[in-house]
Amino acid sequence: MFLGALDMDTAYRRVLTISTSHLQAEDHEIDLHSELSSHLSIDNVGYTLNETQKWYILKRLHFDNLLTLDDLPPLLSFIFNKVEKMKPRKAVHILKQAILEHNFDVNIPECDLNRWKRLVGYNDANEYVPLEQDAFDSSTSADDKRSMTPSQMMQIELLGDTEESEEDYDDEKMILEFVDWGLEVRLEAVLIAYWSPYPEVRAVTYPFDDPSIPVETIRVYLIGTIWTAIGALINQFFVERQPYITLAIPIIQVFLYPTGMLCELLFPKKKIKVWKYTVDLNPGPYNFKEQILATIFCSVSGNATSYVSSNILMLKSKMFYGNDWVGFGYQILLILCTNFLGIGLAGVMRKFAVYPVKAVWPNILPNLALNRTLLTPAKKEIINGWRISSYNFFFITFGISFVYFWFPDYLFQALSTFNWLTWIKPGNLDVAVITGSIGGLGLNPMSTFDWNYFSSVLQPLEIPFYNTANNLIGMLIAFVCITGIWYSNFKWTGYLPINDNGLFNNKGERYEVTSIVNSKSLFDSEKYKQVGPPFYSAANLVVYGAFFTLYPFHIIYEFGMNYKEMWDACKSLYTVFKDYRKSTYEGFDDPHCTMMKSYPEVPEWVYLIILTLSVVFAIICVKAYPAQTPVWSIFFAFGINLVFLIPITTIFARTGFSFGINVLIELIIGYTIPGNGLALGFIKAFGYNIDGQPQNFVNDLKQAHYAKLPPRAVFRIQLLSVFVASFIQLAILNFQVDGGIQDYCDPYNKQKFTCPGTRTYYSASVVWGVIGPKKVFGGMYPILQWCFLIGFLSAFPCIAIKKYGPRKYVKYFEPSIIIGGFLNYAPFNLSYYIPGFYMACVFMLYVKKRYEAWWQKYNYILSTGINAGIAFSSIIIFFAVMYKERKLDWWGNTVPFSGVDYGITGRLNATNDAPLGYFGPRKGEFP
Repeated sequence: MFLGALDMDTAYRRVLTISTSHLQAEDHEIDLHSELSSHLSIDNVGYTLNETQKWYILKRLHFDNLLTLDDLPPLLSFIFNKVEKMKPRKAVHILKQAILEHNFDVNIPECDLNRWKRLVGYNDANEYVPLEQDAFDSSTSADDKRSMTPSQMMQIELLGDTEESEEDYDDEKMILEFVDWGLEVRLEAVLIAYWSPYPEVRAVTYPFDDPSIPVETIRVYLIGTIWTAIGALINQFFVERQPYITLAIPIIQVFLYPTGMLCELLFPKKKIKVWKYTVDLNPGPYNFKEQILATIFCSVSGNATSYVSSNILMLKSKMFYGNDWVGFGYQILLILCTNFLGIGLAGVMRKFAVYPVKAVWPNILPNLALNRTLLTPAKKEIINGWRISSYNFFFITFGISFVYFWFPDYLFQALSTFNWLTWIKPGNLDVAVITGSIGGLGLNPMSTFDWNYFSSVLQPLEIPFYNTANNLIGMLIAFVCITGIWYSNFKWTGYLPINDNGLFNNKGERYEVTSIVNSKSLFDSEKYKQVGPPFYSAANLVVYGAFFTLYPFHIIYEFGMNYKEMWDACKSLYTVFKDYRKSTYEGFDDPHCTMMKSYPEVPEWVYLIILTLSVVFAIICVKAYPAQTPVWSIFFAFGINLVFLIPITTIFARTGFSFGINVLIELIIGYTIPGNGLALGFIKAFGYNIDGQPQNFVNDLKQAHYAKLPPRAVFRIQLLSVFVASFIQLAILNFQVDGGIQDYCDPYNKQKFTCPGTRTYYSASVVWGVIGPKKVFGGMYPILQWCFLIGFLSAFPCIAIKKYGPRKYVKYFEPSIIIGGFLNYAPFNLSYYIPGFYMACVFMLYVKKRYEAWWQKYNYILSTGINAGIAFSSIIIFFAVMYKERKLDWWGNTVPFSGVDYGITGRLNATNDAPLGYFGPRKGEFP
């Protein structure tokens, strides 16, 4: 044992003499197997550091709660090594660069940014002042600090032997009191140069990489194909059910883990030769990189199905257009062209949304946390009294969530739709309108005890708190606007439900799009003269106005705030196109990009080929089949999307907020190709996937980036996944349409396969394509056109406020997200967001700030465990008690739906209150 320890000591000392740079991939690499088997203790690392300094590093990294320091995690020995090698002058340079880059970064904790500024003498005037040689608190002398033994330090810091309670503990004060400037500046620089400036990212990633770990293995292809097929089958089968059932990614991850372990157990330890390649059937233990690659494989079919499936269903089903020419050939061309378009644009977008360090992608962090928990052994520790491992915590949370969800989803549904304020006066329309959870605006301080009710739209434990707060501010402003519009009967909204996304006729009834088209689903002017135009609810008007405001606003605001980063990325992209031999990582020096330089890249021209193929497939679709769509419209939609792709994707990557441009596409195509619902449906499917699909695939690329997966392996996995998922989704869809499910898409389908998504898609194609926006918005709601100008003009003062306003008040001001809050109505409302805001306050604000160690270890696991339990429970509940309906008729299941909230109508009645029994323009004067 002594000789072994001596050898490790010698090796550790030798590595300190090696001069490398954090900009070289080799400086980030380790032999993970060797590190895990070396069992380094705290005494075997940090030879140039004293015990007090070692404990400070443990404290800063939240490893001061380990039960034993005789077997350190590999990342600790790695960080100790880098701190010792880091020179103070170099550290100061790194921190100065970080301050300039992240000074307006909303994802950087303010305490960390202030710490960096203090260390390098940076003041608010962007000037550097002379550095102090130590950062000791002036109230405590250096002699007093030196007289404290390490054990006393450990007791004070870890056992709580202080006069302050744990809740009053001030981490910043502790740092100032015990640590010298030289150590602190080196450690902060190492965290930035070798890991990440973001605590969220450090919680789910490693500061090192081992390129020798097997990744693209046979077992990944096997289990990835199996679970992609299962996910595509289940999600496509239930996507048009209301409510729908989904096999979410957390559930797939849970099943991938034992499947991968089973492959490790059953596959022979043998190598086979395939052409000129040697394939290892069982290259050792199933590892976390394989798990993440398999997760990315399944993500194409996880959570949802291809957006274009609604277009295919609308074209083929007799319930809608009923076109016989929509055969399998057309379907496969259409679904592949949209998916390939996503892969191609995702590759081009790498420099804007994958490589930049600011592209955090908050929504993928729980997936990485779960994979890390399942596949990476953790050291035992006690955090705020919690001894439980992340692994056990996940499965306990999963089990509790699985059991509890039976109550709000089936046994006691009032817990889900907890519209208790309407129970006081069930027949009071005003109470239902303001507080109702079903048809009202949802102003209810406690609207649900169902996690699924709000987490499906808000994700309160995943997205940053400022996102949730800005979103809710926007919703509250929209609440006032909607209420004012409805009660003032602006544009006849008082005759309609206040918060509805449907279309209504001039008698306040549902607008039947079939009533204004002929047998070929084309516009019938004579029928239209009798029926009139459709009308929108107050909430829907506000939503459309917000969309039209957001489009010009966000482009100007995003480019105004981040023009330098975007311009640098554009120049870098041009450089790569100009000289294909250059690395795609050119210009990116953050640690994760540096580590990825160890792997062969996917050239930009490969993604351009994929883009070209997708456009060719789209052209074949409209030329070889009677899709009634001109070829120029494909390039037109492509160009519009390119304008929005960068600003939409970059804010999604940075904040977790996203929006689609489908409304803008509907508006423009409706004007340019009037009276053509088929063309609008095709361009909408093609156009939405230009900005929707790349975000999904970029999401996968960022996961691979964080996990250090070979880019070419990820590329091959994505292509194969698209093929597997596309063919299975189309097979299921055709089975359902061709009689596999009786009365499929019928509004009264007994198994609830009513196709709500496709009905909305069909209605949009008729209203925007057949009737056209000229009649609907030019004639009915011309005021909405001014929203474009409002958005354009309001961007400039918002940029000025963000750049030059008091930092204390404007750092977390995100106006695009505030406007995005308006979009959450019709059909959602405040009841879906207020409970989530409470959860965000607790976990993303208070716990994250006061108990960061607990937050880093458990927060994402808590979110993933609850969501996985709900997803699995919902599938079991459907097949057990809903497939063949078994109702539980008792007060707890009927009270939410027994009042006016369940069937809100307008406060005015067309028959009694409108001239001649109908409202709006008079017959003969319809626009």
